[in-house]
Amino acid sequence: MQIRKVALALTIGLAIACFFIFDLGQYLNIHAVKERLADLQAFQRDNSLLSVTIYFVVYVIATALSLPGAVLLTLAGGAIFGVLGGTLVVSFASTIGATLAFLMSRFLMRDWVSQHFGKRLAAIDEGVRREGGFYLFTLRLVPVFPFFLVNVLFGLTAMKTWTYFWISQLGMLAGTVVFVNAGTQLARLDSLSGILSPSLIGSFVLLGVFPLFARKLVEIIRLKKVFRNWTKPTHYDRNLVVIGGGSAGLVTSYIAAAVRAKVTLVEKHNLGGDCLNTGCVPSKALIRSARFLSHIARSEEFGIASASAQFEFSDVMRRVQDVIKRVEPHDSSERYSALGVDVVQGSAKIVSPWEVHIFREDGSTQCLTTRSIVIATGARPFIPPIPGLEEVGYLTSDNVWDLRDLPERLVVLGGGPIGSELTQAFARLGAKVTQVEMASRIMMREDAEVSELVTQRFRAEGIAVLLNHRAKQFIIENGEKILIAEHEGLDVRIPFDAVLVAVGRTANLKGFGLEELGISTGRTVDTNEFLQTNFPNIYAAGDVAGPFQFTHTAAHQAWYAAVNALFDPLRKFKADYSVIPWATFVEPEVARVGLNELEAREKGISYEVTSYDINDLDRAIADSEAHGFIKVLTVPGKDRILGVTIVGEHAGDLIAEYVLAMKQGIGLNKILGTIHIYPTMAEANKFVAGNWKKAHAPQKLLAWVERFHDWRRG
Repeated sequence: MQIRKVALALTIGLAIACFFIFDLGQYLNIHAVKERLADLQAFQRDNSLLSVTIYFVVYVIATALSLPGAVLLTLAGGAIFGVLGGTLVVSFASTIGATLAFLMSRFLMRDWVSQHFGKRLAAIDEGVRREGGFYLFTLRLVPVFPFFLVNVLFGLTAMKTWTYFWISQLGMLAGTVVFVNAGTQLARLDSLSGILSPSLIGSFVLLGVFPLFARKLVEIIRLKKVFRNWTKPTHYDRNLVVIGGGSAGLVTSYIAAAVRAKVTLVEKHNLGGDCLNTGCVPSKALIRSARFLSHIARSEEFGIASASAQFEFSDVMRRVQDVIKRVEPHDSSERYSALGVDVVQGSAKIVSPWEVHIFREDGSTQCLTTRSIVIATGARPFIPPIPGLEEVGYLTSDNVWDLRDLPERLVVLGGGPIGSELTQAFARLGAKVTQVEMASRIMMREDAEVSELVTQRFRAEGIAVLLNHRAKQFIIENGEKILIAEHEGLDVRIPFDAVLVAVGRTANLKGFGLEELGISTGRTVDTNEFLQTNFPNIYAAGDVAGPFQFTHTAAHQAWYAAVNALFDPLRKFKADYSVIPWATFVEPEVARVGLNELEAREKGISYEVTSYDINDLDRAIADSEAHGFIKVLTVPGKDRILGVTIVGEHAGDLIAEYVLAMKQGIGLNKILGTIHIYPTMAEANKFVAGNWKKAHAPQKLLAWVERFHDWRRG
């Protein structure tokens, strides 16, 4: 295969070299063709088939090798063969030549591109699968890019050869007719600019507008197909109905009310969703209490000989509920009703693309017609099918907040963010915690050194972190609950009093009419880049839509869902996931935005690493929190930030500077030139930028500057 590639590349290179060495381009200028036009026309009359064959072969070779002169060859085709004959010959010759160039590009370069840019190429292939035909047709119709570039670039994609051929033929046909027709007047032209008559320019303007009309027509046909089994209402009760009152649903409703749309928000449990009631808010309240206790245990580090605290676990859990109640008004039905949202307590079912049935708590049913619907039903803890789990009983991030007695021995299944946060919190509150993770390390989405730092801290605090342990079975033996886990082919018995399952979350897809309506789902609701489902007036946002399960990304998606639902077809926006930050609130705290090394390697993205150890930071030393690091990935040789990982005190706060920098295109040079207050943890951001600058100091220039200073000293 490699030998054939080299042979083909050499052949192409030799052919192109011969074209320029022997100055064959002299025959492809307008004056040379005009001088020989009468002879060419006479030869065509006397040798019809031979002239077509020669012209066809020359055109195919010129197009396949991307040689200059395609426009002149097309004009010559019109002059020699007439409009009908010239169009026929040029159309097939140009398409065959373009397809050969397409195939040569694929044969010579696709494997190399796939090897080095696999992830990005996969994303491009997916886009080509969805709309590649339309974009190819548009590029052929109106040559915004030179045709040879189109041939080369599409050859690197997974587009089928036959698809490329027929779309190219169809797309180039109109332009071919225009140029061939202009070629019939070749004898009157003094230069190629002479073909740019008002009528020709008008023709290309029409060609430019045509794809827009064609796309609109295709969209209308697609919509008719999608909605063919449904009767569209003549009147709508609402502009928008939102199903689910979590972060995504609340923000969607808020935006709709802010732009004076009539919106109904349906929630069958408590407004605020998981974040307020069972997720972010209660977990951070619990972590704060547990952290206070950890500082008491570390009193000697702060110059305090001894310190102790008396507490009841039930009081800590009551504080958690108090925190929820204090935050609750931010997400209350009273607040959103005052903002103009029609808040309904009950469950909702979509019965048609424009109709939602709401089953209220009092047993009544309300039927609403609506122009658009946003599904924001969130997610719930995933419960793995482990034998015996139901019999022993289990806790999840949903019901752990009901505990009032601290389990003496707690098993936590899962080493992700939720499992890790609760593992450390319960251990600090006095439980003997065993964390069971089937992978080789906890926090698998982070770089290995991040996982190692957190694991070391956990073990230093008395947590048993069991890696490569697969939960196999739960049993009750002599009244004692036991987890049997498999490790390196052997069974390990782990006795416990309570088990907390934290192995991920699964989208809430059942009970809302999605299956009956035919809304496409997988692990989440299937949406396009505008957050539309296969019904373009039905959107999804938040955990139920993915790809991220964070409160802040749910709110981020909600803006796109709301604006698109309310203003399409006038205007709509593609959801932007280019800069997504997150944090895991263990100690040391972990925060990240953009790529880490693990993802960069998986995606084949070149990067450079600059780091700074926080143990050297004055404020961290003063606070007895001198641990962790900042690691910044940049484009090699440039200060443009690809991603940042921070491990250490207040990492979730420190990452904000990099989120802003990446979103606004600010590089490390600008961060270095920004004043940071002394002494603060934020100085670490400036110092890592300084490390980058030091590594990229212009050594040759500095050598000349040194000579300059030597000279000035005399």
